[in-house]
Amino acid sequence: MTLILTRSEISRLLEHATAEVEAAVEQAHRDVARGRAALPAPPALSLAGSNGVFLPMAALSAPAGLATVKLLADLPGNRDLGLPAQRSAVLALDAGTGEVAAVLDGALVTRFRTAAATAVATRALARQDARVLGVIGTGPLALAHVRALLTVRDWKSVVVWGRTAEHGAALVDRITGELGLRAEQLADPRAVTEAADVLCTLTPSREPVVEGAWLRPGQHVNAVGAPPRPDHREVDTAGVVRSRIVVDSFATARRKSGEVLIPLAEGALVEGDFELELGHVLEGLAPGRTADDEITLFDSVGVGVQDLVVTRLLIDLATASGTGTRIDLTE
Repeated sequence: MTLILTRSEISRLLEHATAEVEAAVEQAHRDVARGRAALPAPPALSLAGSNGVFLPMAALSAPAGLATVKLLADLPGNRDLGLPAQRSAVLALDAGTGEVAAVLDGALVTRFRTAAATAVATRALARQDARVLGVIGTGPLALAHVRALLTVRDWKSVVVWGRTAEHGAALVDRITGELGLRAEQLADPRAVTEAADVLCTLTPSREPVVEGAWLRPGQHVNAVGAPPRPDHREVDTAGVVRSRIVVDSFATARRKSGEVLIPLAEGALVEGDFELELGHVLEGLAPGRTADDEITLFDSVGVGVQDLVVTRLLIDLATASGTGTRIDLTE
């Protein structure tokens, strides 16, 4: 039987599973580093005359017993129609039998696993005395990130900026009201960058919103928001060059991340500057932060193995609670 999970069902299942999602995502990166999971770079599918891109994000995991593909549609033109710019769905097959195990809406899978990856990277790379969290961007990823980072460090405050003051104020209200953290909206990205010990950039930007001159020694930056397109980035070349770069996947970053590909094309980086993967750091195969005054940068493009392990978690939670619809696709 194949499990079908809707967005509302996924929301209920993951509502109190933040720690479980983070643990699953951490283990996924460890498994990739140790060769227990396969993670190819996704191709980009597009048609002439369209700026839309479709990415089949595949992964295979022996420990999870699944093979999955999330088909991500990145359609900027949807914004003019009042629709989400990104939509996705996950197809999961049993790794042993090939049976279709599940079909899931991908929106919350993506949101939760992205925030979890940021939490895992921040725990591994940020200074222990980091106390001010900075958030640039006020979309759905913003609150998810603050929630995921609650247990990573003992935050004194959160500083935020969004393109509209109204959205920034709404995010501040939710951080204070729902999460109990002191939060403040600042005037611009520079003010947030300069105030933050840990900075999360969560915008779908094509042009940089953070300049390297604003960074200060000892900061940790999570560059998360830019879509997987080689001409989009949130941190400029100077900021990337100043940082020790850790990627979620070198193969994916080498094809999809404007954060590193633009500096590479400019001659400001070589491939060896961004070959360090998060899983290598977690497994102790390579150091992460090497000094208190080092700037660290987690280049989060998003990878299929993160979707896979959250799908595994959702299948298990749904099975235990009787959630979802089960159908026989072979009838």
